[in-house]
Amino acid sequence: MSGTSRTDQARAALDALAQHAGLQREWQDAQGVSHRVSDDTISSLLERLGLPCRTLTQMRQSSAALAAEHHGRRLPALLSAECERAIALPSSALRAGSRYRIELESGALIDGRFTAPKGATALLAPISEPGYHTLVLQEQRVTLAIAPSRAYTVADAWQAAHATGDERPASPGNRPHAHEAAGPLLWGLSAQLYSLRRSGDGGIGDYSALAALAVRSAQHGAQALAVSPTHAMFSALPQHFSPYSPSSRLWLNATHIDPSALFGRDAVLSALDTLHAREAWAQYETLALIDWPHAAALRLKVLHRLFERFEQHATAAQRTSFATFCQRGSQALDDHARFEALHAFHLAQGASGHWRDWDATLRDPRNTAVAAFATAHQPAVEFHRFLQWLAASGLDAAQRQAREAGMTPGLIADLAVGCDGAGSHAWACGEAMLAGISIGAPPDPMNQLGQSWGLTTFSPRAMCRQGFAGFIDLLRASFAHAGGVRIDHILGLRRLWLIPEGASAKEGAYLRYPLDDMLRLIALESWRHRAIVIGEDLGTVPAGFRERLSALGIAGIRTLWLERSDNGRDFLPPQSWTREAMATTTTHDLPTIAGWWSGRDIAWRAESGQLPAREDGQDAVAGAQAERAMERCALWTALREAGVIATGGAGSGRPAPDTPPPPGAAPVEAALAFVAATPSQLAMYPLEDLLGLIEQPNLPGTIDEHPNWRRRLATPVAALFDDPVLMARLAVATRGRK
Repeated sequence: MSGTSRTDQARAALDALAQHAGLQREWQDAQGVSHRVSDDTISSLLERLGLPCRTLTQMRQSSAALAAEHHGRRLPALLSAECERAIALPSSALRAGSRYRIELESGALIDGRFTAPKGATALLAPISEPGYHTLVLQEQRVTLAIAPSRAYTVADAWQAAHATGDERPASPGNRPHAHEAAGPLLWGLSAQLYSLRRSGDGGIGDYSALAALAVRSAQHGAQALAVSPTHAMFSALPQHFSPYSPSSRLWLNATHIDPSALFGRDAVLSALDTLHAREAWAQYETLALIDWPHAAALRLKVLHRLFERFEQHATAAQRTSFATFCQRGSQALDDHARFEALHAFHLAQGASGHWRDWDATLRDPRNTAVAAFATAHQPAVEFHRFLQWLAASGLDAAQRQAREAGMTPGLIADLAVGCDGAGSHAWACGEAMLAGISIGAPPDPMNQLGQSWGLTTFSPRAMCRQGFAGFIDLLRASFAHAGGVRIDHILGLRRLWLIPEGASAKEGAYLRYPLDDMLRLIALESWRHRAIVIGEDLGTVPAGFRERLSALGIAGIRTLWLERSDNGRDFLPPQSWTREAMATTTTHDLPTIAGWWSGRDIAWRAESGQLPAREDGQDAVAGAQAERAMERCALWTALREAGVIATGGAGSGRPAPDTPPPPGAAPVEAALAFVAATPSQLAMYPLEDLLGLIEQPNLPGTIDEHPNWRRRLATPVAALFDDPVLMARLAVATRGRK
């Protein structure tokens, strides 16, 4: 065989293996331009996915391993299906005449026999009861996840909250058809939890401030409060504070605990006096930017003093509550607490905090060495259980108070797309997580260099092998303390952009995920928790994906800056926005109204080196500002045509398309009114825009170049709604909405 033939043969084998593994050799960007992934990138990713491919023999062996996983004689650990739909089973695992039994969650049993000949598609009769049932077949026990046809929606939540005694509450089998009323148009606020101020918070927003904001906003008519991720971070590494790069998505951020919630303000002051830190605590509260390394470390010391007090003086009710929480947390809570103690121990010894660098016996949470460490360091492990109990209590209280104040659905949690590979979640899950890979996004109009987030997530092969147990646990943790969940980068349910560690964001490829199974599990858990689902579907969106989400009752997100006509220049009028998606002015990764209008985001991108050279040779900053000037004119025209510009009025007639905006302040009120005028069932307004702030919370692609996740609101939560300017903006933003 010639060298050329061998190369062609190897390339064909590599293509086949990549396709079998779910890696896409070709993809289209947001402009519809096709790209082909290099052989080097594909080979590197396959190796990291546990599929050796350096030789033809290795590629054949890897293909055989995949074939055995997909077409083996055993059924998968979990099969998902929709209520009232027949369930297809892999024929290779069945024999004609085989008997089966289905054990429903309700306790009922269904017995049957397969009659289809070998090789034909075997079907189980439709099941009408949603839930996790068990199929018993040929000594195998398989979970049947039977999902409703769609997730719990805003309309369902409204119906359930306002149903009279004669009306049935919302349920999977009692939902309005498309032609029926879908409920009123609602509104809510979105907030960065860390940014909230209250007296005595020590310089970091906490769950008590969140509860206060929920109650105050509900009193003014808000039905929802979306909050930045509350995932667990690294307690011993407070300088690692991005809420979208957590240690674990199963547990909560202890930094947001209000220490006074357990023993009161006097106990906190006493602890601060013991630490000689009352002055430092007060000083951190005055800062405009959070001093994470020092403020978070001090909070942890205060909490440790309160933990010591708890051990000595806790009431019987407190001890019972804590014991119950630990019992429910079970092994997963133990794993997280042990990791936190191990992580702090290694850092204190000057060793690496990354668990892959630890002694081999400590890399596996089931190793006896880990149990021995936990026994030897029992107070430290117990302290981290205590922190999780306090965090859960604080977040639960915020959601309870939001609902009691009249919110429907209340808090909307944020589920980050992944976690830090050096953290608790990856350590506890081991091989279930991708290793040596960062997830991210390819280049798009907003991020022309692409994005590498430095995060990992579940391996799709491992998810299927393990019956989606980790994914189900993740959903339940996300729904546990909220009335809804925003799924960050929901596009990743279909495919994720994977980048080999050390490569640039452009040198990646898409990996397919088991979309159907994951969507059904989301719908099932959504109904079990009576919580809505919002999918962040911004970026390079595959054809038909948004329509699929809409049909499943999963709301997308539409933002003012991205809702444009096909030419990319004109802003879509409010009536063209979809009802099924959440509407908002901006997100934490995009400019505020004032920041966009002034070009503040362009200045930041230029300063951080994110403005690539222009093909026309024009200065990058000047070119970007010139384009923004044209966009400002386009937005001004859209606002005028929508009738939300105060000087023009709704009946002022259609303005000339080249009408220039007047110089001066950004049209914040008009932009808020524009979003309010959309038919979206839920409009969400960032606090940054209601306050007219120019700075955005995060600038993607930066770490130290921009003060990401550090800005605090200047006004305390208790005084926010005393601001006449904010109230005036709120009035226009909520006109025509419940």
